[in-house]
Amino acid sequence: MQIVIGVFLGVLIGFAAYKLGALSVSGAAAAAVVGGMIFGLGGLPWAVLLLLFFISSSLLSRAYSRRKKDMKEKFAKGSRRDYGQVLANGGLGAVLVLVFWFAPDQVWLWIAFAGSLAAVNADTWGTELGVLSPTSPRLITNGKVVARGTSGGVTLIGYLASLGGAGLIGIATALFTPAVPGLEVVFIIVFGGLAGATIDSILGATVQGVYYCPSCDKETESYPNHHCGTETSQLRGWRWLNNDLVNLVCSLIGAGAAVVVWQLLG
Repeated sequence: MQIVIGVFLGVLIGFAAYKLGALSVSGAAAAAVVGGMIFGLGGLPWAVLLLLFFISSSLLSRAYSRRKKDMKEKFAKGSRRDYGQVLANGGLGAVLVLVFWFAPDQVWLWIAFAGSLAAVNADTWGTELGVLSPTSPRLITNGKVVARGTSGGVTLIGYLASLGGAGLIGIATALFTPAVPGLEVVFIIVFGGLAGATIDSILGATVQGVYYCPSCDKETESYPNHHCGTETSQLRGWRWLNNDLVNLVCSLIGAGAAVVVWQLLG
C-alpha cells in the first residue's frame, strides 16, 4: 500500500509542478518516477526531504524573477526543470532508496540520501540568491571578479544561502534520526551539502563546458545555440560536461562527504 500511495503522490506532484510551470513535460515524467520511488520505498522521512528540496528550490527559482531576468541568458535552461535536471538532482536518491528497501538496517544510506539533497539544495539556493548580491562575484579558483551568473562565480550572500539550503535539509534529517544527537546530524549533513556545492562551483570554474554568443556578446552555458538562436562557440571546459552532469557530481560529493563524516564520528 505504501508503494501504491507513493507512486500516486509522485504522479500527482509531477503533474501539479507541470501545471504550475516548475517542470517541463519530460521533467514531470521524471519527477513522477523518482518521486514515486522515494515516496513509495522510503516512506515519510525520505519524502519530506525530497519535498523540502523540490518546493524550496522551485520557489526560489521563481522568486525575484525580474531582478534575475538578465541572468537567464547565461544558464543552459530556464526555470522549468526538464528530465535531465530532475535526474541530476534526484536520480542518486532514487538509487539509494531502492538499495535501502532491501537493506533497511544500513543507516548510512539514509545519511547519503540526506547529504545528496543537502548538496543540490545548497547549490540551488546559492545560485538563485547569490545572483542578487550587491557585490560582483569572484571566481572560486582565483578570486577574479566576474559577471553575475558566471559559472564558478561565488559571493558571500551565495555561500550564506548555500548554508541555509543545506541547513534546512540537515534540520529535517535530524528530526527523523532520533537515535543520534541532533546537532551532530545537522553538522554532518551541512558539511556534505557545502562540500557538494563547493565542488560544483570549482567544476563550473574549470572544466564545465562554457560558451560564447557573438550576437549577444555574452558568456553562456547554452550549446549549441544561445537562447537568441545564435550558434555558440566553446570558451573553455569539456563539451560533454554540462550543468546537469555537474549537478550529479554535486549530489555524489554531498552523499559521499556526509557518509565519510558519519563514519568518522560514529
